[in-house]
Amino acid sequence: MSARKVAVLKGGRSLERNVSLRSGAHAQEALERLGHDVVGLDVGPELVARLREERPDVAFIALHGRDGEDGTVQTLLEAIGVPYTGSGPAACMRCTDKVLAKYLMREGNIPTPEFHSVREAAIKELGAADALLDVEAALGFPLVVKPASQGSALGVKFARTGEELPRALVGAFSYDSKVLIERYVKGRDLAVSVLDGEGQPPPGGERGAPRADGTAPVALPVVEAVPREEDFYDYESRYEIGMTTFVCPAELEAETTARAQQLALQVYTLLGCHGVARVDLMLDRDSGELWVLETNVVPGMTETSLLPQAADAAGIGFDELIARVLASAWRRAPAPAAAPA
Repeated sequence: MSARKVAVLKGGRSLERNVSLRSGAHAQEALERLGHDVVGLDVGPELVARLREERPDVAFIALHGRDGEDGTVQTLLEAIGVPYTGSGPAACMRCTDKVLAKYLMREGNIPTPEFHSVREAAIKELGAADALLDVEAALGFPLVVKPASQGSALGVKFARTGEELPRALVGAFSYDSKVLIERYVKGRDLAVSVLDGEGQPPPGGERGAPRADGTAPVALPVVEAVPREEDFYDYESRYEIGMTTFVCPAELEAETTARAQQLALQVYTLLGCHGVARVDLMLDRDSGELWVLETNVVPGMTETSLLPQAADAAGIGFDELIARVLASAWRRAPAPAAAPA
C-alpha cells in the first residue's frame, strides 16, 4: 500500500482511556515504520476541527470504550467523509450492547450462557427488584453481573449467593444504567480474533465464507487467558503484566479449536463486523461445551492484548497486522443509496 496520512484516534473520555492510549501508541509506531504520515489524536471536543485541519486519508481507530466502540466516532467519520478501520456504526452498536448482542446470538442459535437483563430505572420505577428471586431461580448461582456497555471487564461483579447479588448489581450500575445478569460458566477463558483478508488462512487459522470482493474473515489461533489469582478474568488481570498467563495457541483438542473458530466466524458475520474483532468464549469445564460471551469491535493493541498474540501465533507480525487492519478501511461496502423522494 502506498503511503497515506493516517490519523490514529486514541484516548478519549471513557474509563478505558489509559489502555486506549497504549493501544494507539503501539499502532502509531507500527504505522510510522510502515512509512505512513501519522498523526495521533487524543479524542475530545476538538476532534472534528483537528480532522478538518489535518485532512487525513484514513482514521485508524484505537479508541476503546464509549465513543470508540459504540458507533459514535464511526458515525462522525462517515458524516465528514473520512474512511476508518473496523466495524461500522450498526455492528458497533450491536456488539457494544452486551444484552442486545446476546439476544441476537440467541436468535441466531449461537450458544451463549443463559441471562436476564435489568435497567436501573426498572428497579426504581417498576419494582424490578422483586423479580430478582425469579432470576436467581432461573439461572442459579454463581452469577456474573456485567454493565451492558463496558469493555475490558470493567465493572464485572461475581455473585455466589442471593445476599451478594444486590451488591453486585449496585457495583455494575455504577458503570451503566443497564446490567446483564448471566449464568457463570466455570471453565477456560478463550478468545478468538477474526481478521479480514485475502487468500488462504494463516497457519492455525480458519477461513470463513468468501465475499464478492475475494476477501473473507479469518479466525486466528485461539488464545487462552489463565488468571493467576482471581476467579475470573478482571480488568486488573487483563492489563497488569504478570497477573495472567496467556497460552497461544491454546492447548485444546483439534475439534474444540475448530469449533471455537467456527463460532467466532459465525458471530462475526451475524453481528455484521468488519476489518477486525475479537470474540470471547468460555469452555465449560464439566460439559466441554463452548459458550460465546461477547464481541469486541476495537481489540486492544497493547503488549498484553490478545489480538497481537493470536496474529503472532499465525505468523503475522505486528506491523503486518496493523497494515491489514488499515487496508480493510477501503474495502467497506458502500452505504445503500437513498430512496428517491
